[in-house]
Amino acid sequence: MLIDFREEVESALAGALDSLDLPGEDLGIETPPEDVSAILASSVAFRLAGVAERPPPAVAEDIAAAIDATDLTYVGSVDTQGPYVNFHPAEAYYEETLDTAQSASYGHRPEKGESVVVEHTSANPTGPVHVGRARNPILGDAIARIMDLAGYDVDTHYYVNDAGRQIAVFTWAYETFEESELPEPERDSPEYEMVRYYRRGNTFLEEGPEEEVEAAEAEIQSLMQGLERGDETAYERVSEVVDTVLAGMQRCLERLPATFEEFVKETRFIKDGSTESVATRLQESGLAYEDEGAWHLDLADRGFEKDLVFMRSDGTSLYTTRDLAHHEWKFENYDRAVTVLGEDHKLQARQLQAALDVLGKDPTQLTDVIYSYVNLPTGKMSTRAGTGVDLDDLLDEAVDRAREAVESRMGDRIRDDELTESDVTRIAEQVGIGAVRYDIVSKQPSKPITFKWDDALDFEGQSAPYVQYAHARTCGIVDEAADTVAPAPDASLLGTEAERELLERIAAFPARIEESAQDLEPHTIATYARELADAVNVFYRECPVLGDGVDPDRSAARLALVVAARNTLANALSALGIAAPESM
Repeated sequence: MLIDFREEVESALAGALDSLDLPGEDLGIETPPEDVSAILASSVAFRLAGVAERPPPAVAEDIAAAIDATDLTYVGSVDTQGPYVNFHPAEAYYEETLDTAQSASYGHRPEKGESVVVEHTSANPTGPVHVGRARNPILGDAIARIMDLAGYDVDTHYYVNDAGRQIAVFTWAYETFEESELPEPERDSPEYEMVRYYRRGNTFLEEGPEEEVEAAEAEIQSLMQGLERGDETAYERVSEVVDTVLAGMQRCLERLPATFEEFVKETRFIKDGSTESVATRLQESGLAYEDEGAWHLDLADRGFEKDLVFMRSDGTSLYTTRDLAHHEWKFENYDRAVTVLGEDHKLQARQLQAALDVLGKDPTQLTDVIYSYVNLPTGKMSTRAGTGVDLDDLLDEAVDRAREAVESRMGDRIRDDELTESDVTRIAEQVGIGAVRYDIVSKQPSKPITFKWDDALDFEGQSAPYVQYAHARTCGIVDEAADTVAPAPDASLLGTEAERELLERIAAFPARIEESAQDLEPHTIATYARELADAVNVFYRECPVLGDGVDPDRSAARLALVVAARNTLANALSALGIAAPESM
């Protein structure tokens, strides 16, 4: 409803400015200050004061007087406060919000007819997913969910690095060392079993006898060149390692959950000739030069001090070369591409966009979302060294801690058999995983995160459990009223400040989805969900829904408001990839 309200405000403002012969390029529509009860306000009078040769408050008065609210559907009245023109909702705004939000699909926007591929995670298949990289799948999955809600046709992809040196080292190590030479795996899962070979191989290459290391490096180089030539045997050797590790990583990611329509391997762009095509076109671009056998792309005229190396002296391609072919493929198959990347890939991402421009592609088809890493209070983590905290460990601890919290808060209900063991297990899983996701996705991507358990699992704070508990409350009220035959709800009976505040929060949800999808900022939905939970809790304290002391008509209106809040909370949590428990 806020979307419809805003469109009506824009039209009314534009008409008023036209009637006053004032320019209407920038309408200055914004959320008003907290001490103003209006839904939207316009600061356009600031901009027009010079043109009108009158002080801003006087210009605001002129604009307000030129708008006839009786001709509007959702805007009930227009007034001013200093230089602001304020727009207040009509009763139809509340009525339509209450009616529309009765649908379980509330917030889903119409199809836009635009296809988008969201590439995220894409961690090298060299071992378990680490906490430091956990922001990528959580952020990427939330972006995909929100864009889907906003009406885009979304596919999610995981780009698999199966052609680089790391994978060649991994494959050589897997084929070289025996199980007896390795420590016990940390978990009974493929990626934990396989990563032992990778770590053993790297240690050998760093510390082994010089002659044996040289022989190993020759084998690794031969494997990389075999991949570049399209040798099927080389592909099969690498695929055995990559597919095994990836299967285990998928299992971990599905716990978040983060799933993918397609795992796109970079070797496909070697095998189909597109990487070679990219290299040839770059060589012929007039910006490329050869230095000691390696090919460089001069990007100085695009603001880069460092040139882009796209072919090694041994004739093998680099990751970026293959990724250029990958992105050309994306552009052929999708209208837009979104890639979620860690901050250490920022330069590489900018160079890739510049190289796409050199290749004659439109780099604006691609948007990179750059994020800072997640740390625990103990510091940074390293996959290669075999130290740090795996995502599986974090999720296990999250569920264990959530279970302790559930058992502590709901001990009486457990003892009275209101909650079964399966209920406790379910709630602990939903709350624990939700706590991790919310704590990570609620922060702006550019800001580093130090994960803290007390904050993440705070049932009273800015956390997933707080929002989930508000949703469970609404479900409890609806369940309690299941056998009640209520009259048709009348939104005009919802006149208290708590009721109107909750309705206004609900009305804003579709607009927040649109804005979040446009800006690729899931944290705005996390903030919205918490603010909505605040409004639900105030309503819960101040506005009884059921009981003998509540007028039946008012009870019906409040019950409809609870259903609307339940649907909105559920869909806001779903947009973030967080479960919405029906009981807690």
